[in-house]
Amino acid sequence: MWLAGARPKTLPAAIVPVLVGTMCAAGIRLGGDGGLFTYAPNAGVVYPPVDMGALKGIIVWRAVAAMVVALAIQIATNYANDYSDGKRGTDDPGQRVGPPRLVGWGLAPPSAVKKAVFISFGVAAVAGLTLAYAVGWWLILVGLVCFAAGWFYTGGPKPYGYAGLGEIFVFVFFGLVATIGSAFVQTETLFPPTLPAVLGTAADVAKGFPLVTIGSAVAVGCFATALLVINNLRDIPSDTLSGKRTLAVKIGDKRTRILYCVLILIPFLLVPLFCGLGNRPLGAASLFALVFANKPILRVIQGATGRDLIPVLGETGRVQLIFGVLLAAGLFASA
Repeated sequence: MWLAGARPKTLPAAIVPVLVGTMCAAGIRLGGDGGLFTYAPNAGVVYPPVDMGALKGIIVWRAVAAMVVALAIQIATNYANDYSDGKRGTDDPGQRVGPPRLVGWGLAPPSAVKKAVFISFGVAAVAGLTLAYAVGWWLILVGLVCFAAGWFYTGGPKPYGYAGLGEIFVFVFFGLVATIGSAFVQTETLFPPTLPAVLGTAADVAKGFPLVTIGSAVAVGCFATALLVINNLRDIPSDTLSGKRTLAVKIGDKRTRILYCVLILIPFLLVPLFCGLGNRPLGAASLFALVFANKPILRVIQGATGRDLIPVLGETGRVQLIFGVLLAAGLFASA
């Protein structure tokens, strides 16, 4: 019951940005403890590259901590959504066609679900504090903003999810913030100093790092947003009855279907640009995921509604996961 309440089909939205962001950072480690290069700005000295080992300078514990933060925030947001919607009565089992909800369907008391929200946020806070200690205490502010965004999506007196702004939240936090943040906690910079051409491939990787990281973040954010769009497309009838003004309710069924297809296709259009111009050509392996995007796109184009859209959520998550794993592997191999 609690596993269902955590909405596991949405968890790729937390896993993929951390995985991709971490692999963007392969080969870009700074400092005298080993990495792509050591830079002394005052002396104007750039030392030759050093051996970073099989992991290419990736700091494993930071990647694990970032993954814990992302997953815990995603789960907390899902429980918070369940709690707030259930309290407002917008998850009426007589109207809803999606998976069961803990509060709205009377499967768990609201107090227990609310406790699950804060336990999940607590787990994220503990993992986040370890990163803040290592990287910078300003990360705490980023974490607090993420917590607030998760709670006020459907919580508080004026939830922004009810005002059609949920897609923006997902794109920003589960795309840009999670991906770029995961790269940043590895490198502690987004703009490595310019390296002389004598360093060859190493210099090319460092030069393309900002483009690869930002491009990857946009691609990942599109997939995460598509998960929310398909969820809201399915719920248009029940959300309309309950007064929940999601973006899907506002723009209507047809435009929501178009939006979903656009969000799925944008990452495949971006990959050749940021992987090619960013000197990470093997990231193009992620284009293979387009094969798996065919099925959910066809379901949406052909007008699937209600329960027929439930499988599309899982299929969208699968496309995102395959895309993310292949992109991460290609970025790492190219570094």
